[in-house]
Amino acid sequence: MQIKIKEIEIHYIQYGNPKGKDIILLHGWGQNIEMMKILGDHFISEYRITIPDLPGFGESMEPKEAWMLDDYREMLENLVTKIEIQNPIVIGHSFGGRLAILYASSNKVSKVVLFGSPIRPETNNKNLKVKVLKSVKKLPLMNNIGEKMKKYIGSRDYKAASPIMRQVLVNTVNKDLTEDAKKIKASTLIIWGENDAEARIEDAKILEHTIPDAGLIILPGTHYAYLENLGQVIKILNSFL
Repeated sequence: MQIKIKEIEIHYIQYGNPKGKDIILLHGWGQNIEMMKILGDHFISEYRITIPDLPGFGESMEPKEAWMLDDYREMLENLVTKIEIQNPIVIGHSFGGRLAILYASSNKVSKVVLFGSPIRPETNNKNLKVKVLKSVKKLPLMNNIGEKMKKYIGSRDYKAASPIMRQVLVNTVNKDLTEDAKKIKASTLIIWGENDAEARIEDAKILEHTIPDAGLIILPGTHYAYLENLGQVIKILNSFL
């Protein structure tokens, strides 16, 4: 499905139980709908699932100028309003998790789930770009989810990205979300990989103590621990949601 928001054509899918509670899934940088659909598919009997390709990724248009994370929040607010979603569960990974934090800080949500979602500015942006957009292609545990999913990781790396998306990345990693996290009123589950080289484990602990009602689960694995431990994560989410 396509919808126009902020003069940008946004591609999204919506499926599952049309009468169920809403779950919005937000993918990470350089990814697309497929990286979150593998998770959403497990909840279709009880929930209505909505997954957008965030602007600049997948089949959604690239912003016409370098968006700030607040522009992505505004886009998500408009999407939620236009497709009549109320009080959703918001689940985000990495870049999508940052967006989930910002959205939940200023909008009504029922619950929040964050996978590897750093909230502090990266001290060395160049190193972060290399780590996030290069090392994801050689994850040691990705065989657990099959060859099919590997092609969706790092699909648009920093060197291949347009100048606009490069600046979007810089804008994103330079934004401190600590004060925003304090404003989240919904119960929040934080899931992190113990060997996450892209999102510091210290950020997970800061999030746990910053969000008023939050709990942290550390799993074996990397920045993609939610996929590397998919079966366990499904069980955890079934209990939390």
